[in-house]
Amino acid sequence: MNDTSRKAARITGRVFDPDLLSRCISCGFCLPACPTYAATGDEASSPRGRINLMRALQDGDLDPYDPTLTEQASACLGCRACEPVCPAGVEYGQLLEQWRDHQWKGRRQPPVARALMLVTRLREVFRVLGGLRRLPADVLGKVRRPRPGKPAGAATPEASLMLGCFEQVLFPEVSRAARQLVPELAVPTGQGCCGALHAHNGDTATGERLAHRLGEDLPGTIVTTSGGCAAHLASVLGRNRVREISELLAAGGTTAVPQEPQPPLSKNELGELKVDGRRARVTLQDSCHLRNGLGVWKEPRALLDRIADHVELPSAAGCCGAAGTYSLLRPRESRRILDAKVREIEAAGVDYVVAVNPGCLRQLQTGLRRSRSRVKAVHIAELLAQAVEASRN
Repeated sequence: MNDTSRKAARITGRVFDPDLLSRCISCGFCLPACPTYAATGDEASSPRGRINLMRALQDGDLDPYDPTLTEQASACLGCRACEPVCPAGVEYGQLLEQWRDHQWKGRRQPPVARALMLVTRLREVFRVLGGLRRLPADVLGKVRRPRPGKPAGAATPEASLMLGCFEQVLFPEVSRAARQLVPELAVPTGQGCCGALHAHNGDTATGERLAHRLGEDLPGTIVTTSGGCAAHLASVLGRNRVREISELLAAGGTTAVPQEPQPPLSKNELGELKVDGRRARVTLQDSCHLRNGLGVWKEPRALLDRIADHVELPSAAGCCGAAGTYSLLRPRESRRILDAKVREIEAAGVDYVVAVNPGCLRQLQTGLRRSRSRVKAVHIAELLAQAVEASRN
């Protein structure tokens, strides 16, 4: 190791967990699954290539702020599609978070991401804006907590609905639909950010702190309508504390972890969705973190099969280009991914494309509107609520 490398090693310290970094055996199974490698054909833009860059950073063989390191830490979508196909069980998502903690330290953090993270700390702002967007009183209603000295769990609801910070402002109808589907969900006021935004943008410590705080604010099982938030919360609070809404409904409303999708709701509660007198045609866009991080992908499909003709997209498991803040930080690459997705959706001849994550929903709506498509992007909670209404008419 030369003097420059030794200096780099001293500056870098131990960026990555050595056990996580050592798992990669460079087999290449991740290459076909990686969207950035598929787009560029560049080894450095693959999970294997990025892990080799991480090792060079860890060992001090590259300057800590080498341009290739900076570019690849940003260019990765963080979709974690490499994880399910990895025979060595590499937890790439954690490695990426550790990488960005180092690479985006201080002033090197992208300004847009820094601004969004500052905004999410203003809980009162989201509560007020959610009220202006007409989140109903029962959704914003307070929940009585146990008095000090009472047994744990006394007067505590079995499950609480997480409203989501930006979802309260952009998609309040999703929370209303979730409450319609599961009326017994409690919805405590004053909810803050779950920390996923921070963990994915170079501030894992704050991301974990916010997740723990939200876990204290929301009693019982946390039910979320955001796949990305579900994966982050589960990684911090534990899998048994968190359920994504389709996972909960596919299990018949139970908060236990389902081993296999169960008959969703009851036949009397779900009706068929019709379009122009025929059974609606729908397709699903997976949430990357929900599918690749938590393994939840059968459940939303089981629900959709009950209410409409489900058409599987060839790229349903592939990222739509939203990827948290990616669409804001790297709009050109994001749009390239989205445009291909929209063409595939239109070719499928569907009436609805269904999302299980608010970021994906916003991305799909933007792409479909730009292409003047007649396909409507909706959240799965909204579509299921329509099916409940259809059963009553």
